Amino acid sequence: MSLASLSSPLDRPHRRPHERLTAAGIGLLMATILGVASPASAWAADSNGAGGSPIDQILIATVGATLQTLLLLWLGLGHRSGRVKLLGRAADWTERRSGLPGWAALPMAVATTSLLVAVFGMYWDIALHMGVGRDEGPLANAAHYFILYGLFGIFTAGFLSIVLPLAGREAPGGTFIKLTSTWYAPLGGVLICACGAFALVGFPLDDSWHRIFGQDVTLWGPTHLMLIGGASMTLIGIAVLVAEGMRANEVDPGGRVTASWVPWARRVALSGGLLLGLSTFQAEFDFGIPQFRFVLQPVMLMAAMGVGLVSVRVWGGKGSALGAVAFFLVVRAILTVLVGPVLGEVTPMFPLYLVGAILVELVALKVSTTRPLAFGLACGVALGTVGLASEWGWSQLVMSLPMPASLLPLGVPFGVAGAIGASVVGAWIGTRLLVTPTPSTRGLRIGAVAGALTITALIGLGLPKPVIEGQSATVALTDVPATGDVGRGGRNVKAIVTLDPPSAAKDAQWLTITAWQGDGVVVDRLRKIGDGRYETTKPIPVHGSWKAMIRLGVGQSLAALPVHLPQDTAIPAPEVPASATFTRPFIADHAVLQREQKPAAAALTIAAYLTVGGITVLLLILLVWGLHRFGSPPARREISPPRPARGALRRTPARSQPRSSAAEAG
Repeated sequence: MSLASLSSPLDRPHRRPHERLTAAGIGLLMATILGVASPASAWAADSNGAGGSPIDQILIATVGATLQTLLLLWLGLGHRSGRVKLLGRAADWTERRSGLPGWAALPMAVATTSLLVAVFGMYWDIALHMGVGRDEGPLANAAHYFILYGLFGIFTAGFLSIVLPLAGREAPGGTFIKLTSTWYAPLGGVLICACGAFALVGFPLDDSWHRIFGQDVTLWGPTHLMLIGGASMTLIGIAVLVAEGMRANEVDPGGRVTASWVPWARRVALSGGLLLGLSTFQAEFDFGIPQFRFVLQPVMLMAAMGVGLVSVRVWGGKGSALGAVAFFLVVRAILTVLVGPVLGEVTPMFPLYLVGAILVELVALKVSTTRPLAFGLACGVALGTVGLASEWGWSQLVMSLPMPASLLPLGVPFGVAGAIGASVVGAWIGTRLLVTPTPSTRGLRIGAVAGALTITALIGLGLPKPVIEGQSATVALTDVPATGDVGRGGRNVKAIVTLDPPSAAKDAQWLTITAWQGDGVVVDRLRKIGDGRYETTKPIPVHGSWKAMIRLGVGQSLAALPVHLPQDTAIPAPEVPASATFTRPFIADHAVLQREQKPAAAALTIAAYLTVGGITVLLLILLVWGLHRFGSPPARREISPPRPARGALRRTPARSQPRSSAAEAG
């Protein structure tokens, strides 16, 4: 029975008061998230972009978000009342072509398309900020439109999945969430909606953050991580939704026939998308301007490989890890070409993951995925050793700032621990997504919790970046012509850098001159020419809006020394001139890279971080609960048949009504 037929007057549920209240609550939540309340963040409107969005752009965005919200509510709630047929027809069309129930097929199509749009906008936005600096508001940056509509599309997909199923006799697999006595929502749809809401809440919080603390050009700002993390975690919700649809098909095929390879391809594409999402956290390293310690790169590489590759091998079966990496490489290659050569922005590189996928497939030949804890542990050891070595070698070939040998003493134990922890988490996720529920052993649950805590601890240990006091450098500049398009139209220099003390860069993880935000990026690794003396290998632009600095990363310390910083009246900040010869001290790296940041009271800073952290923890708890619920479904629950509206005549059917298929219930 199709979704469209379920919306006929005979079968449609009557809208009782508690259902109307539920619909109103969803509408209020959407309106709040999508910007109706965002003008409140304009209390310190800033027209120069240095500390928040201009008030006119906030108002435009609010009106646009409100109109889109109203349209979405009209479509969704109109579908549930039977007055609007568009969603039902669209769901039926996707159902016929995908083989999944419409309540899974249509949201899956919307969510995956939206994710691709959002990730393209994200990489374009990062490249723009690294190449030209801050913009004059959210509507002044073309990349922001792709991010906004991508994240709105993700939320829309979750909302559609919630409103599409109409009243039937039972909830497929017992995983649907009861909203009212006649309204059941797919678990995956609820998770997608939550992830989309989490990401969208990041927008007004991000603007408020900039007004309080100033601009932060780092990718890893707390509110930036909300935007990225919300989109990335959506893949978990989509995977649950697809698995719900596959489970419903097993209960009642309903005439849906698909080729045998289609379910495998879905799992592979979704897991490749998860790998893509987890890899976005490494973007600062991909662009060559990391603002945190190098030791975090192997941790994030292993986290992405462990969670993404191990989960898909457990969930998707033979060859799925290789398929997921193939999907990832194709999408990332397209993004790299679009952002770099096509749009002319800074070109991001990307991790390889190919050796990691081969290792996971080889481990599966020896350790069965039906023993997920043992499989996860074995994969973790392989990924943390051979897999990490392969990514180290790949970085030497393609990255502008490759992983150095000086990173190995700390990077290897961090990478191995992160790989083992992430692989066990991946094994647990994979078992939870199986269409046929597999009981989770106590050992696997404990291992997954320990793995998550391990990754959290490793990231926490890698965050501190104190400055070593008493270090300075004498810099001698010589004018040279520009090479290529970068730096044309102004002064470019060669630099001779003499460190004090001469051993300041001993075992350095990086010693570079980095120039950016002048219509390009230059990352030049300094070449040693003597005891404590180094020189540049390419022209460094020191004119116009270019910001040039010497960056030094040694052990836990990250320090920077400005070579040229333009005057910035919006902050305000004076010019730091590129004199022919000068001696300056090294200061905190973030003080130069994040020049627009404002000082704030410690209590306010702690409160802000706790707020963002608390919201993040709630989302993670919801995702874990959702995976556990799907992997361990309760007994099938009968749904109460709809009651006739008050005053309506009771209708006795001339013949028994057909039983709604489990795939269409809700």
